[in-house]
Parts: sequence; C-alpha cells; structure tokens
Amino acid sequence: MRSFFRNGEGITLAVLIFIFLVLFVTPLGLLAGVALGDGLGPIWAALDSRSVPRALWNSVESALLSAVVSLLAGTLAALVLGLTDTRAKGVFVFLLLIPMMIPPHVTAIAWIQALGPSSPLLQSLGLAPEIGSTHPLYSRQGVILLLGIQHAPLVFLVVLAALRSLPREMSDAARVAGAQPLRMLTKVILPLLAPTLITAYALAVVSALGNFGIPALLGIPARYTTLPVLIWQRLASFGPSVLTDMAVIAALVAAIAIVAVLLQMWLAARRRNALIGPPQPPLDIRLGRARPLVETGLALTILATLILPVSALFATALVPTYGVPLTQETITLENFAEVIFRQAVTIRAFANSTFVAVLSAVVLAGLATLVARYATAAPTRAMRRVGAGLSTLGEVTYAIPGLVISVAFILAFLKPLPVLGVSAYNTLWIILMAYICAFFSVALKPVSAAFLQLDPALDEAARVAGAGFLGRLLRISLPLIAPAAASGAILVFLTAYNEVTVSALLWASGTETIGTTIFNYEDGGYTTLASAMAAVTVLATVALMLLLDWLGRRAPPGVVPW
Repeated sequence: MRSFFRNGEGITLAVLIFIFLVLFVTPLGLLAGVALGDGLGPIWAALDSRSVPRALWNSVESALLSAVVSLLAGTLAALVLGLTDTRAKGVFVFLLLIPMMIPPHVTAIAWIQALGPSSPLLQSLGLAPEIGSTHPLYSRQGVILLLGIQHAPLVFLVVLAALRSLPREMSDAARVAGAQPLRMLTKVILPLLAPTLITAYALAVVSALGNFGIPALLGIPARYTTLPVLIWQRLASFGPSVLTDMAVIAALVAAIAIVAVLLQMWLAARRRNALIGPPQPPLDIRLGRARPLVETGLALTILATLILPVSALFATALVPTYGVPLTQETITLENFAEVIFRQAVTIRAFANSTFVAVLSAVVLAGLATLVARYATAAPTRAMRRVGAGLSTLGEVTYAIPGLVISVAFILAFLKPLPVLGVSAYNTLWIILMAYICAFFSVALKPVSAAFLQLDPALDEAARVAGAGFLGRLLRISLPLIAPAAASGAILVFLTAYNEVTVSALLWASGTETIGTTIFNYEDGGYTTLASAMAAVTVLATVALMLLLDWLGRRAPPGVVPW
C-alpha cells in the first residue's frame, strides 16, 4: 500500500476516482435508482401512456433519419475537400464548420426567421409566403432536415480527419492500375472508411437524440414532441411526481443512446481494416473543367446553410417588431442596445457563460491529462486498468444526452451536500459540475491520442533518474501533450459557451446562461430580442474562431482542432 501512494501517483489516482464517483457515478446511479427503484413498473407505466411512446418514436425516427442527412452531406463535403484539387480549402473548411459551433436553438431561430411568412428578409425581397400560412419548418420533416443540417459538420470533421490519416498505397496502386476516380472511391476509399462512417453516423444519431433546441422550437408548434422536450415539459408541470417522471424518461433516452453507441462499436469492429504504413498527404484528384462547378456547389451550400439563416437572423434583429419588412425606414439598432446595455439578464448571461465555459475548459483539460496519463502510461497494469475505466465512463456520459445529465444532477444535488450543509442547486456550480460530466470526453479524445504517440521510454528514463510523479508530469508529459490539451480545452469552451441542453433544467434567476436566455426570449415571444442576442452570440463565436485560427498558425500543430 505504501508503494502505491509513493511519489503522489497513487494519491492523485485516488483523488481522480473520488471526483468521478461524485460527478459521474453518483448522479447517474441516482437517476437509475429513481427510474428503476420499483423495478420496471415505472418504465412500463410510462410506455403505457400516450405521450411517452409517441415521443420515444419521434426521438428515434428523427435521430435515425436526420443522421442519414448528416452522413450524406458531411461525407460528400469531406470527400470533395479531402481528395480533390479544390481551391481555397481552408476557407471552405472554416465556413462549413461554423454551423457546428452555433447552438442548435440559435440555428432553429435563424431558420424560422429565414423561411417564415413574417421573415423580414424575405419580405424585403418580396419572397415571403402568404401571411397566415403555416411555417414550412413547423413539421416532422422540418425537424429532421434541420437536425441533419446541424450535425453535418460533425460528420464532415470526422470523415475529413480520417481521410487525412489514410495511407495512400492502395489508392496509388488503384490509380496506376487505371482505376477512374469514381471506381477508386467506391472500391478502395469508401471500404477503408467504413468504420469511420459508422462512427460518424452514430455520433450524428446520438447528437440528434439529445438535441433540445431544434425539436423544442420547431417540434412543439408541429405537435412533434421528442423525449428531451417531454422532459422539459414535465419539469414545467411542477407535479408531485415530476422528478420520478423525468427520471424515467431520462433513463429511456440514456438507454437508447448507450445502445446506439454499443451497436456502433460492434459494427465498427466488424468492418475494421488493418492498414499498414504511416499517414501520408491525401489524394489530389484533378477535377479539370468540373472544378468551377464543384466550387460553385460548395459556395451555394454555404450560402444556403450559413449565409441565408444568419442573414435572416440579423434582419430580424434590425427591425422594431417581428413581421416588419427590413427597409431603410424600419432598420434600427434598438434591439442590440436593449440586450447589450439595458437588459441585466443578458449581461449576466454573457458573464455566467464565459465564467463557466472558461473554468470547465481549464478543469477538463487538467482532468483529461491525468486520466489519459493513467490510461496509457501508468507504471502498473492496475493503474492503467483504472485509467481505462475512467476513460470509458467519460465516453458513456458523453453518449448520454445533456438533458439526461441535467436530470441526474438535479437528483444528486437538490438537497444540501452532506457535512457541508450547502446546496449546489440553483447555483453556477451545479452547471459547472454538469459540464464536467457531459463534456469530459471532448477534452479527453485529443489528449489520449497525444499520449499514445509518446515513447514510454521517456517516462521510464526519468523514473530511473529519480524524478517523481509530479516532476515527470510537468517536465516531460505536459510540454509534449500541451497542444492536444489546448485543442481539447478550446473544443470544450466552444461547446459550453453557447449550449442550452445541459443548462436548460439547471439555470435559475441569477444563473442564466447565453443559451437559456436566448431560448427564454424566443419562447416568451420576444423574437427581436432573441434574434439580437443570438446575432451577438454568432458574431462572438465567429470572432473567437477567427482569433483561434490566427493563433493556430503561430502555435504548435494540433492546438486548433480544425
């Protein structure tokens, strides 16, 4: 036992285990206990009602079908930009990734204002549908389409990274043998990408399954309710059994997400291809005369999926009342002045989101570094197994939708903490803890990949030379994996800064976040204020991405995720 705690290595691992027990195991265990405390009776009772089976079907249907849209669109864009001689690839990649960084409820608001009969942009162009007509996105098809658009950049990023890591020997051999690009794509590249495509599809399914903003803003008017929206509605009911009802529904969502991930892992393992050789520069297929057409298609895609909705969002923010056409006489900055300078709730929301996002990014970068260190480079097999177990637990919680995490943390921290007697409920700290649980895997993935590339001999040599655990970590491991840790922290910050799914059930007066404030404005009918705040959020997100892109050119490779 004394050797286990020597040099602080065992103590650090014990602290990590305690943190995971408090923030990962306990909340989810309480959720399972409430949902299954009386056996399967509550589950069967929920499934015997009218609302839960319908919402369950809507969730599964929208997730599976929207993921198909995401897979097709994201894979096509990745193949074009990853394998051809398209010009301005960096610009196209940056613009295609922006929708992924814009929160789903902001995306929904933007599209609602882009295509509806009251759209100031369409009215100013004389293209608005007839007043009184049903909005085309308030439908099952609208929810599925917008979920597909929202998660296509995620598929694009995963497939593009896989294309950059594929050895070129087989593709070069096919080209030497006279294979045309289309045949080489179907016979060589796509089969090699099969595990990646399965993973990308599963990620899109899980992301759509837990999406709250788009189904809430588009599905509620269309009476197309999904399970996350049903959880939110049950919380608003304030009935005596509200916590049990939410726990049961949340357990159903979590079970579906975990089944999807396990199925993805099984399918990917069956289609795994052993590749020989290091990654090499990707193919550069010459498009010839088709290149202008392909580039025009990419530009039109960006125009339709990014420029149009964002322009509509700004147009709505610049008119005094929703439904008024945008003209020289009606344009105004009053909505921006209101949300930036006069509304205390919006100022507080920006401060809260910045504080929680920065703190969660820093904490998760540290936790991910320690967990990845134990999982890949611990001195004993027992420590590596514990580290691998913590990593797996983080992967499981990432697969569980954010609204389910919220319900679990309500159950865990609704009462005052033992010994301390202080309650974390209705404070920023419960949101921070939920972020750590929900986004741990985001920070872990790049750090784990970096640790796997390190030569174990470095740590062993330092150990033989008498260096302690802290010294080896600070002087050897951290300098080498710092770019990956920074990349994970950036992804966590961008994810947490605008999110609404995790904080939708955890915020209270004084702890509003950017996401919840925008959603509450829109839900309360203050459309122009919601648009103004969403527009400011989009500008801040794009400005931050541009700054990071600029810094990434001067930082070590791998710091900026894209």
